[in-house]
Amino acid sequence: MIDLATYVPMGDKKNSGFFEEYLPKVFDRRAESGLPEIVDRMAAVVVQVEHGDAVNYIAELALMGPYRLVDARLTDTHKVYLLQSQPDYPRMVLLEPLTATFEDEVTRWNMLYPLSAAKPNARYIGEIYQATSAKAVRDALEPQGVRFVYAGETVNPFYCSEHLSFTFLSDFTYNRVGYVDVPLDTLEGLNLGDKLQISAESQSLIESAASLQAEHGVADKVLGIDHLATRILAGEREDAILEYLTMVPYYFWGAYNITEMNSSTNVTRHPDVPDDKLSPARVFTANNTPAIVNSFENLPMPTEDFVRNFGRRMHHIAYEVGDGDINEMKNVDYVVSELTKLGTPFLADVVGECKDEPNLKQIFSKSSPYSLLITEYVERCHGYEGFFTRDNVAALTAAAGASERFEHGQVFD
Repeated sequence: MIDLATYVPMGDKKNSGFFEEYLPKVFDRRAESGLPEIVDRMAAVVVQVEHGDAVNYIAELALMGPYRLVDARLTDTHKVYLLQSQPDYPRMVLLEPLTATFEDEVTRWNMLYPLSAAKPNARYIGEIYQATSAKAVRDALEPQGVRFVYAGETVNPFYCSEHLSFTFLSDFTYNRVGYVDVPLDTLEGLNLGDKLQISAESQSLIESAASLQAEHGVADKVLGIDHLATRILAGEREDAILEYLTMVPYYFWGAYNITEMNSSTNVTRHPDVPDDKLSPARVFTANNTPAIVNSFENLPMPTEDFVRNFGRRMHHIAYEVGDGDINEMKNVDYVVSELTKLGTPFLADVVGECKDEPNLKQIFSKSSPYSLLITEYVERCHGYEGFFTRDNVAALTAAAGASERFEHGQVFD
């Protein structure tokens, strides 16, 4: 249990006086509004893919991680799929437009950026939090300037229903936050539409991917989501954190400068869970030097380059790999080795060492061709309690930046 009134954030990233003034105000107002009593843990993450990509993405997830398909529904605009890992961990909701010409505000945002325009509907949408009442959340947050989607304001009815309510796209992260007041063991309670029957061919593709994962000894090693990392612009780091902490019962764990990459990693966590996989940490990564003045300093800036190329958006989903050894290899090395044999591409080698001392080993995959999301695998060795190491983050950021370049005119980023 974290005492927000006395907790001192970790890290060396210096925040502004504005942030230091408003962070406790956000916590106090959140408590006064009753939000911690009506909003609990993260219930699901939501991802949208292009028309025709959902089954391939579900198969990719079945090969690379713990998620398995449990339900599917048909709305007026989308096929909606529900995936589950462990019963106590957040679900994944996958949205697939019914037509290749579907367009909404997500499509239009993606079309603005050179490296996301080719997949204009592929995007991490946001998180859903379990709530006692979706209406009670709206009543608590709307007086604080939080805008919610109402019927008729979006072409996708998934974002607004009796039991599930989403905020507008954030101006800082382009992500949404949703609140659900029914269990997400199935999609039945959301009244989305008719049950969707998966074709035998699609079912076979998904099951084959899961069987390959099991045959290669990966299935029992990749556990649940450890954290979710969004990349944003340098000047919007503090605003994005304060906005998120206004809407969910998380706290500001701390922020570290990653000097080699001219960026900072800023972490928010749920204060009342013994394991982040029960309600994954939300990470915000931002450049230290904005792109427009960085030419004076000529510092690395893969984080801001990503935002310029893809837009503000989720960069990666990190899964925890259980600590252990197999065939004289750490589990994460074994998982990467086996997935590589199965055709999964990775950006670089595993970073970090796990010898006799507690430490962290991590690696990034290449981004999914379906969701544009990178998958991270992280193994905490010998009871390592920290969230990350600077050296690891610097190496991962550099590897991702090398694959996310956009060459245009005389500017290569």
